[in-house]
Amino acid sequence: MSPGTGGRNVSRMATSAWERVVLVGFMGSGKSTVGRHLAVRLGWVFVDLDEAVEAATGAKVADLFRTHGEHAFRQLEAEAGVAATARVRVVIAPGGGWSLVPGRLDGLPDGTLTVWLRVTPETAIRRATGTTRVRPLLSGPDPAARARELIQEREPAYSRARLQLDADRASPSSLVDAIVAYMERSE
Repeated sequence: MSPGTGGRNVSRMATSAWERVVLVGFMGSGKSTVGRHLAVRLGWVFVDLDEAVEAATGAKVADLFRTHGEHAFRQLEAEAGVAATARVRVVIAPGGGWSLVPGRLDGLPDGTLTVWLRVTPETAIRRATGTTRVRPLLSGPDPAARARELIQEREPAYSRARLQLDADRASPSSLVDAIVAYMERSE
C-alpha cells in the first residue's frame, strides 16, 4: 500500500482495467497539477505534453507558437501524444487544444480513462494568468472574451471524456479522490 491512499491497495487497482488516464480541459483547469498528484497516488508516470514538446525541441511552447505557428506546435504535440498514449501506467496532461482533433479521444487505446476538468472562463483566466507561463492563445486585447470563445468551441470535444468533473472550486486532492474512486468503481 502507498502512503496517503487511505489504506487502499493502489497497485492492485492500478493494474485493473485502466492502463492510462488522459486529462482534458481548457488551460488553467488543473490538468498538470491534478495529473502530477494522480500519478503519485497511483504510482504511475506523469507526462505533460507541453513539457514533452519543450524537452524534444529545446524551445518553450510560447516560442514555438511565435516562431513556427500553432499548426507546427500541434504537430509536435500530436507526436508527443502518440508516444505518451502508447505507454501504460501513465497519466497524461495534454494542452487544451490537443483533444480537438476529430476522433482523437475516441481513438485512444483501450484501457484509457478520459477525464474532463471543467472550469469557467473566469477561473481559467485567473489561473492561466496567475503564473509565469506565457499563454499564446490568450495574448490578445481581451483574454476573457477569447477564453469564453475557445471554451465554447472546445466543449463538444471535451464532453467526449468518459468522466467529467467540476474543477472550478475543487481542490486537486478532491479531484484525484474522485478519479481514483471512479477507477475503482468501474474496474
